[in-house]
Amino acid sequence: MSINESTRKEPTMTTTTVETSPEAAVRAAPIGAEDQMRADLYNSLGVMLAAPPDMMLLQQTAGLAGDDSDLGSAINALAKLAQHSKPASAEREFNKLFIGLGRGELLPYASYYLTGFLNEKPLAQLRQDMAASGLTRAPNSYEPEDNIASMMEMMGAMIVGRFGTAAGVTRQKTFFNKHIGPWAGHFFSDLEGAKASVLYAALGAVGRQFMEIEAEGFRMSAE
Repeated sequence: MSINESTRKEPTMTTTTVETSPEAAVRAAPIGAEDQMRADLYNSLGVMLAAPPDMMLLQQTAGLAGDDSDLGSAINALAKLAQHSKPASAEREFNKLFIGLGRGELLPYASYYLTGFLNEKPLAQLRQDMAASGLTRAPNSYEPEDNIASMMEMMGAMIVGRFGTAAGVTRQKTFFNKHIGPWAGHFFSDLEGAKASVLYAALGAVGRQFMEIEAEGFRMSAE
């Protein structure tokens, strides 16, 4: 994995977009270090995409350190930009990308990327799978559940068992291939090249590299 263990910091969740039912909440079993770092990276992507980063999140992001792999180099570039970013400029960038006047430069939803329209079949399928796992949209969240921040949060939570029992490779693979793999890489590539992207261009590069690694890892895993 590309985040150095000695410098890895737990992300602070600024927005919880999904919650679990009491029946689904059970004690999570310990997981390996590599899976923990995968979950951390999913969570880091999720919180950066859920809302504009505050100073604490920028400082945490600036503290990340990667190895000499392509993903590690992307993480280092993101950390360097975060170190020199201020919350006000990050908020302006976030708003241009995702909010704007009427709409932002990007629409970070699975339905839009897969069908060209919002609130379509991919969202309905996701809601069905969430319900089967005892998950619902949190009361304080008004975004459709198929937004990229929620996808990253749910995947990270599945790995560590934050919303129930930690998911095994087969369950992770099924969720990724159905709800994330078909579109998230395209989104991160668009984020990397968006006109308004500076800090988020680096985040897009991290996300794109990470999605490629995850897709290949699941492809190579045993059925």
